Amino acid sequence: MGVATYPLDARRAAFEVLQRVELGAYSDLTLDTLLKRNRGTDPRDRALLTELVYGILRLRGRLDFALEQVSRQPFSRLEPAAKLLLRIGAYQLLELERIPTRAAINETVELARIMDLERLAGLVNGTLRGLDRQRNELPWPPPEKVRDYLQHICSLPKWLAREIMSQLPNADARALGEALCTAAPMTLRINRLHIEPERFDNALQEAGYQVRPCAYAPEGIIIEKRGIGPLPGDAEGWYQVQDQASMLMAHLLDPQPGEKILDACAAPGGKTTHIAALTGNQAEILALDKHAQRVRLIQQGALRNGCTTIEARQHDLEESPEFLSPQSFDRILVDAPCSGLGVLRRNPESRWKLKAADLKQLAALQSRILDNLAPLVRPGGLLLYSICTFSRAETYAVVDQFLEQHKEFVLEPLQNQIPCDWHPLLDARGALRTYPHLHDEMDAFFAVRLRRQG
Repeated sequence: MGVATYPLDARRAAFEVLQRVELGAYSDLTLDTLLKRNRGTDPRDRALLTELVYGILRLRGRLDFALEQVSRQPFSRLEPAAKLLLRIGAYQLLELERIPTRAAINETVELARIMDLERLAGLVNGTLRGLDRQRNELPWPPPEKVRDYLQHICSLPKWLAREIMSQLPNADARALGEALCTAAPMTLRINRLHIEPERFDNALQEAGYQVRPCAYAPEGIIIEKRGIGPLPGDAEGWYQVQDQASMLMAHLLDPQPGEKILDACAAPGGKTTHIAALTGNQAEILALDKHAQRVRLIQQGALRNGCTTIEARQHDLEESPEFLSPQSFDRILVDAPCSGLGVLRRNPESRWKLKAADLKQLAALQSRILDNLAPLVRPGGLLLYSICTFSRAETYAVVDQFLEQHKEFVLEPLQNQIPCDWHPLLDARGALRTYPHLHDEMDAFFAVRLRRQG
């Protein structure tokens, strides 16, 4: 299915994007392509389209629970097109107060007709009217029923609700679930290779943006209110869109000028360019990625950010990098492929695509990558393992297995390696663990430093 090229109708475009996501497409790439092809679309329609796509993907579990209560047929058995139409209507009724009830229902019924789904118009009309009548009587689970609350209010699949409950007390489990079904903040890393923070802050104020500094990342700012126009300095590389937790990884690596550094799973390259900035372009940096097109993203990012000491190369680290000499790197960052549970706010469809069994497969992949990289660290050198997730299988299970098989490495607690005001980010074993409900709205990350002994 191709993306639309006609003047955008927000609801029709949302239906098409969501349909493609169900077929395996990525929501952000599909939506970006659609908006770029239709730049003349009214800003209000662009905003509604974006809200519908990301909101429905985030809250699908909540919407389906509500629709199940009022549907004359079992909602789970309806055809995919009917489910999509009903979710689009239900999201407007339950989550968008600015859209009148009549418009939410009638426009969704009309959407069924526009999409040549006339046979579903009656079903859509009756179900949404029933939802409107019963919206104040829906049997939403109370907070004390934590698993049901995580599933039906926070819109998390059952297996993920269990994973969260196994790790956190009930109050924290609920708070994390609530955070994961909200929109993530827009966070920028100021690129000090091109601009000083004060000058960038002045440019943002002149453009009508309201921002605040990040609580932990010294180069980070959070946009609290957007200006009318685009962000200043995009073409000049003044900033990098990057979550605050992601920014902390380069600081934990602690790169120094003159060192030889490997960013092992580097694309799209935000951490790579941050490493270059922290060393003032005075470190030799090799960035690897499995896919050629993602290597090109690293190269483009390095050029945009003014990073002159980055070499990007394609390699699949499931295979040993025989072209690299043993013990040749001072520091290696392994931001490994993972389940991405910590960034569900940014990739909302992931919660519906992942299964519990995927975690073990990903953990096995992470272990293979670490095993292939361990020989490259020089004695006294550092291996930083980081992932944007919190599952047991991908965190300490991987780390402990690595330490058991590689006796030359030790876990280096971070307490003495980081500023004191970062200590709330550490767990009992000295690993960094961030959560959006606890730590300045940042993504959920896990990171440990593994030091190779001499």
